[in-house]
Parts: sequence; structure tokens; C-alpha cells
Amino acid sequence: MPPRCSCWSAAQRLTLLLLLSATPLAGASIYAEHGFGEKGGDGSIASDLNPAGLVAGIITEEEGRRRAVIYQHGRIRELGTLGGNEGFTKAINAHGVVVGSAQTASGAWHAFRYEEATGMRDLGTLGGNSSYATAITHDGRVAGYADTSGGDFHAFVTQADHSLQDLGTLGGASSYASGLNAHGVVVGTAQRSDGFRRAFVYRPGAGMQEIGTLPGGRISSATAINDAGLIVGASETEKRRWHAFAWDGKRMLDLGAMIGQGDSYATAVNAAGHVVGSVSINGYEPMTFVYKEGVMTVRRRDDGLYLTNKITDAGLVVGAVYTGHKFQAFAVPSQAAPAPQRSNPLEWFFMTVIAAACGAALYKLKRRHRAGLPGQRTYFR
Repeated sequence: MPPRCSCWSAAQRLTLLLLLSATPLAGASIYAEHGFGEKGGDGSIASDLNPAGLVAGIITEEEGRRRAVIYQHGRIRELGTLGGNEGFTKAINAHGVVVGSAQTASGAWHAFRYEEATGMRDLGTLGGNSSYATAITHDGRVAGYADTSGGDFHAFVTQADHSLQDLGTLGGASSYASGLNAHGVVVGTAQRSDGFRRAFVYRPGAGMQEIGTLPGGRISSATAINDAGLIVGASETEKRRWHAFAWDGKRMLDLGAMIGQGDSYATAVNAAGHVVGSVSINGYEPMTFVYKEGVMTVRRRDDGLYLTNKITDAGLVVGAVYTGHKFQAFAVPSQAAPAPQRSNPLEWFFMTVIAAACGAALYKLKRRHRAGLPGQRTYFR
């Protein structure tokens, strides 16, 4: 079902529904497998994917227990825990080193670093009870957030000996790191002295600096950074909506304005500066968006992901679809594949009749939902 909008006429909604229902899933023959082969009511989520095809993921059992896993070529490797019952992954680097969080024997959550040769290593905390790893670089540095002895979470990055360096805050009580690049630059969200949380960038030797918000916004959050320094995340707007953004160190590009409607959140960026994230329109389930080379594309619900977690340098978007009341790990290409040629004359006739009857309404629909800066385009697919 397409998202409902008061500015769409009934004829326009019918046109979009008919045309999309007549179009096969782009790339279905390539990405036909959902999940990690889990059975029964178990679900799965792909957290990250490395160049060797190793997927860092999560299997969620029907009763709710989470298991940290690596998946490749139809085989699952269980990563275990730190003595407790559950664990989950967040990221994997080119060497197959995985980071995430797992329960200890006492039931606390601790950040971990997993290597096949040495197994799971507890990264500890900042003096408190819990910690969570969120990102890892090619050379193995890890970022995340952990409890301090005072009970507040602070962003951290690991040192050469794997100890945690407290990155502080923006004057408030807490901070959370979510992204890290090869130069040791960390991004995330931190509280200011006035209580508002803002996206931050931490550079070695320069400390933590606030990124700011979109015009009129009060709060923002940074989620990822690439090696060129492009930062992505989400910011509140003057109208108190959430818009995805990309920040190059000089200006904050409003990606949500290019989408034109709904609340949007950027979750990842690759080496080429291609940004992915999720957009939720009028309360409907989220859709995947891809911003690349000045073009914004919002993927159809049957051609995208429910959870959009990462985009690889090769252009694969990984996360999960939602089918049968459970998540299933899945990946889609960042570029939607064109529909294959149709050989059935009756199908061509059907499409011709639809196009002739509804062409004018569809034309108006496309024009109304193109948004963005001059020279940029937005596609709804």
C-alpha cells in the first residue's frame, strides 16, 4: 500500500498501487534468500557486511533471546556470550573482527570484540556496570558508549591496548558514540549543559565539538562517518519533525527536505559518500532511502528494507525485512534494478491500458513528490 497523503487524490493513489503491484521485485533473482536459514519462529537481522561476504548478524529466537552470529555461504557461526544468555553484533571490519555487546554471568551488558583466533574479548566499562560497542575500523579501533562510575553513559574509543578512552560530553551528563573512521574521528550524540542533545564530532587532539542542527531544530544525532569526513545523522526541524542530514564540515544538507515528507533518519554512509537510511510517512512502516550523486531515491516497500543498517563500499544495503511477524536478514543493491522485459502480450496490453487511463494522474504525482535543491532529484520507487 502506498503511503497516504491528504494531497493525493484517490485516482493518484490507485494509479500508484496498480503500477507498483504490476512491477516485479527489482533484483529478486539475485537477493531471493531471506534470513540466515533460521527455523520456525526465529528471526534474523544483518548488522553489517564486510568485503569478504561475512555478515555480522543477530538471530532472535521466538521467545526473544538474541544470539550474536556471523553468517557466510549458508553457514552460521555462533559467537557466544561473556558468560550470560544473550548477545548481539553491531559491526564487522575487513579482517572479520566483530564488535557488539553480550551479557556477562551477572546479566550486565558489556561491549565485546570477537576474533576467530581468540574468541570474544570483554572490553570492560568506564567504571560502571555496562558498555556497548557500535563501530570498528580497519585497524581494529572500537567506538561505543559505557557507564561511568557516576552512572551516566559516556562515549568511548579504544586505545592501542584496547582500554577505553572516555570522550566526555558537551557539558551535560551523557554521550553516545555511534560512528568511527580510519583517522580516529568519532561521531555520536552528546548532552549539553542545557539538557538538549546534539550531534558531535570528536577529533584526536581537538576534543568533542558540536555539529548543530538543521535551522530551527533543538536536537540532533550523528550516526556514521566515512574516511573523507562526511557525517550523517538526523536533526529536528523547525516544525518539530526529524530529517536525515549529511554534514561535510561546512554545511548541513537537509536530506529529509529532498524526500519531501515523513520523518527520516540517515543510518550509514560509504566511502563514495552514498547515504542510506529510513523514512516513515504518515505512520506507515519505514522505507529505505538512498542518496547518491545528488539523487534521492525512496525505495518501494517490497524493494527495500524495514531496518536499514549499513551500506557497503560495493553498494549493498544491509538490514532486515519484516515478514510473517518477524525480522529476516536481507540485502538489496543501492541502485534499484530495472524491471525485466516482459514477453507476455497480455501483460503488455494490461500495462498499456493502465498507462493510458491513469497517465495524467501519475504525472501529477511524480511532480508533486520531487523535492530537493536545484539540480537534485527525488525518486519514489
